[in-house]
Amino acid sequence: MQLSVSFENTLGTTTPGTGPVTVGWCLSETKGGIIYAPPERVRSTDLNRRHAKSASRCPAVINLESRYFLIRCPFDLNIGFDRDEKGVPRMRNLSGSASTIRANKLGDKLHIVPEAEWRHPGVPTLQLVLPYVFLSDEPVYLNQVSPFMHYIREPLPGTIFGGRFPINVWPRPLMWAFEWHEPEKPLKIARGDPLFYVGFETLPQDRGVAMVEAQRTPELLEYLDLISGAVNYVNQTFSLFGAAEARRPDTLVTPVTRKTRPE
Repeated sequence: MQLSVSFENTLGTTTPGTGPVTVGWCLSETKGGIIYAPPERVRSTDLNRRHAKSASRCPAVINLESRYFLIRCPFDLNIGFDRDEKGVPRMRNLSGSASTIRANKLGDKLHIVPEAEWRHPGVPTLQLVLPYVFLSDEPVYLNQVSPFMHYIREPLPGTIFGGRFPINVWPRPLMWAFEWHEPEKPLKIARGDPLFYVGFETLPQDRGVAMVEAQRTPELLEYLDLISGAVNYVNQTFSLFGAAEARRPDTLVTPVTRKTRPE
């Protein structure tokens, strides 16, 4: 099967290829949303810049970092893998009564993918449901990758796998997916620790990215509802891009205006 997707400037009023591309972010649901930190641009400009040859002053390093934004873990995870008496995979909250997140809330957010869907035999796949949505009014692809520029003192007992999709036609809440290659070891991530990066591909490639918080406008929420859950009904959701763009509102990104604090 061959799939060909062509993109046009969906905003229609800006000249393509000039200035930074505006990428908006918002939460698909606001209940308890205060625990989700805003995306942070990955940068090392605050590190050693005294030496002219410092990596923090290298244009290639700066350009790479400027395209990645960090998403932090919203709550503490201390999970063990187990199977019940019937052999069905399950998770155990190793923190027990000392856990900072209630068991029922953890179960709502984190779950084990059915074993038949694991990519590798004996390697459980976990999915953490998150409300982060990224969107754009110009052709932009989002790449979700592991936080490879952050040092993790205790390596995770597995690997993160992400994805790549166009946020100008297919904005959707992100998930954090984890393949547990050493299920005998606990999965521990503290609140605030790096969870993953989102990187952005622009046209042309030398354009920068300006991140803004976007309003949850009625038009945006209606569009998100239109495309949400499509993966449950079809295997190749990319084949739906044309139909989605035909029903896309003219504008997805409307920046939020915050009140300034008095001095």
